[in-house]
Order: sequence, then structure tokens, then C-alpha cells
Amino acid sequence: MAWLAADARFDPDIFDAPVIGIGALLGAHDSGLHQHRRGQLLFTQQGCTRITLAHQLCLLPPTRAAWIPGGIRHRAVMQHAVEYRSLYVCPTLAEQWPSQVRVIEVSALLRAVLEPMALAAFETDWEHGHYAHLLALCLNEVRQAAEQPLLLPLPHDKRLAPLLQNIEHLPPPLQELQQQVGASSKTIGRIFLRETGMGYQQWRQQWRLMRAIELLATGRNVGYCAFELGFASDSALIAFFKSMTGTTPRGYFK
Repeated sequence: MAWLAADARFDPDIFDAPVIGIGALLGAHDSGLHQHRRGQLLFTQQGCTRITLAHQLCLLPPTRAAWIPGGIRHRAVMQHAVEYRSLYVCPTLAEQWPSQVRVIEVSALLRAVLEPMALAAFETDWEHGHYAHLLALCLNEVRQAAEQPLLLPLPHDKRLAPLLQNIEHLPPPLQELQQQVGASSKTIGRIFLRETGMGYQQWRQQWRLMRAIELLATGRNVGYCAFELGFASDSALIAFFKSMTGTTPRGYFK
């Protein structure tokens, strides 16, 4: 395993082994836009990572993992202190996992398997013995893992550029957006359905969920989140959160 410093450069494609593991504990960090031939399984143990893709935003809170297939350009921005593990798998192994970016729930078994795999030496034999068993478990657990609603498709129509200038700000209500971009509600709705697969209101709710998770994961309390995201009260945010995830904020991060 490579334990990375904040300013270290790492290229997983220079190695021959089918699996390469790394780990790091970083403060505020920006990987910059990059890509690699290997697929990457990125697991956040502590903190929150925002991953920017082409026309898509991905959020990685604690105890979740992101699968990024090889060849996809992406940028990872880590806020505050983030401790993570990454597995880079060769194209042959990557074929056993989805062809699209996914955020998954990490089971207790998968978490137990990821740590020794990330700690393994670069010259580890992954075809025989203990590590072959760990690899088989990992491949199966990722295939069966529950997908998390932590991907937000972004519209790319030029008329909506003002909406995306600062993705951290609460998107405006539809009527206000109409005035900002000079388009009717029907036009905006058609753009969003065509480019994100969602209506604007649904997209805005998904944004609110992801932003709530990001704020909570970086130490903000429920009251602060409710105010920032336009909820009338703490209980309104909690009810919204439960309707979207099936659990309360406390349960989500437990």
C-alpha cells in the first residue's frame, strides 16, 4: 500500500498487479481533473468527498464507497479532514462491476475486506491463498451492494449556466429560475427531463438531500442545515431526509 501525502502524485497505471491499494488522511484537498485506465473503488472512512464528473456530481460521505470505471475523467475535492482507502483494479476485474459510476453502501463484511486489501503490498499475489479469497469476497460484495442516491445529473444547456455557477447555493424556486434564465416553466421542465431524467422540482430535492448529507458529514448540525437549505424547521428537514433515505440523519451516519 502507498500511504499518500497531501502533495503526492500517484499513477496506478504504472503497476502490473491486478489490484493496487492506497490510503490517505488529508485535509482540504483537490485532486484536479484526471483519469486512469484502472477502475477505482474509493471508500471514505471519515469526512466527505465531492466527485465532479462530466455533467454529474457525486457525493461520498462516510461509510460509503464510489465505483469509478476506468477511463472516466473525474475530480475529487475533499473538505476538512478526510480519511480514505482506494482500490485500483485492472480492466479485467473491472468488467465484473458496473460500467457506470455508482455510490454504494459498504456492508460490515465489505469494510472488513477493504482494509487488508488497501494495506496489501503492491507485489501481493492476488491469484492464490488469503488475498485471492479477499478479492473474491470484495468482487461479490460490491456487485450485491445497495446503490445510494448520491449522484446528481447536471444540465448542460447554456441557458441554465447561472444555476450551476455555484453549486453550493440552494437552487431557486422554479418561478425565480424562470426570471433568471428567461425561459418558461415548460421549457425548463423539458430541458431537465431531457438532460437529467428528472423534473426541476425532483432535481432540486435531490440537490437538497445531497447538500444536507455533505453539511452533516462535515460537522454542521441539523439546525444549521435546515436554515441553509430553506426548511421551515429542524423537524421539517428530518422528515424530508427520512422520506428520501428511509432513515433520520442520526441513523444515516450511525
